[in-house]
Amino acid sequence: METDKVFAGSIPENYDRYMVPLIFEAFAADLAQRAAALAPDALLEIAAGTGVVTRALAPKLSSGARYVVTDLNQPMIDYAASRQAPDNRIEWRQADALALPFEDETFDLVCCQFGAMFFPDRSSAYREARRTLKPGGHFLFNVWDRIEENVFADDVTNALAEIFPNNPPRFLARTPHGYHNRELIRAELEDAGFSHVVIETRAEQSQASSPRLPAVAYCQGTLLRNEIEAREAGSLEAATDYVASAIAAKHGSSDIAAKIQAHIIMAVA
Repeated sequence: METDKVFAGSIPENYDRYMVPLIFEAFAADLAQRAAALAPDALLEIAAGTGVVTRALAPKLSSGARYVVTDLNQPMIDYAASRQAPDNRIEWRQADALALPFEDETFDLVCCQFGAMFFPDRSSAYREARRTLKPGGHFLFNVWDRIEENVFADDVTNALAEIFPNNPPRFLARTPHGYHNRELIRAELEDAGFSHVVIETRAEQSQASSPRLPAVAYCQGTLLRNEIEAREAGSLEAATDYVASAIAAKHGSSDIAAKIQAHIIMAVA
């Protein structure tokens, strides 16, 4: 869907302010640790978003490393660059993961946090990642597990279905949580030429100081916002309030926590 593709306006700021601490920081720290353990001299990050992995990983790389950070959406790259301390090892570029503007066998490592679910053609993206990797290089990425294993996302989706029963906004289930089948992931990577595919499932806790935080994070800091506004003009705030009330009814009205779960995938070129 067209609404699944473009981050613009205030979404990067809301995404970074709300979504990053809610669900992305813990997995970014995990991915950064795994990436740094490979000691890459040349690293490509695709679908970097607002740079949460970049900020976690850059301090762990060698002084001579080359780190190219890309995203399809220029507003995300601009925002990520504004959040990163000056670092002459980092190059920021707008780039399409399906047609990477890099020579063959350029990088030791290609990494991607929660981006593969958004690729309109994952096979092409995986072939591009492999093409740009040196022989024996690694492709490291993560994807969300099914929405039922990610409690706040499931709560938000269910609450919105009560508001819009005739046309429920299903962005979260369809896209961020729509690519969770381990056998499919493995098969698509092997079809793209990767070997030694290892998939680990990891659970973390999503924590918030109030039920309104996850409501705002998901409804206003992701592309779910576009679907809500497409259902009814001017409905965003009311929908957010309803979702916050639903989360409060289930989890409480102050500090809340719930499970989040993802697959971490490593493959060899």
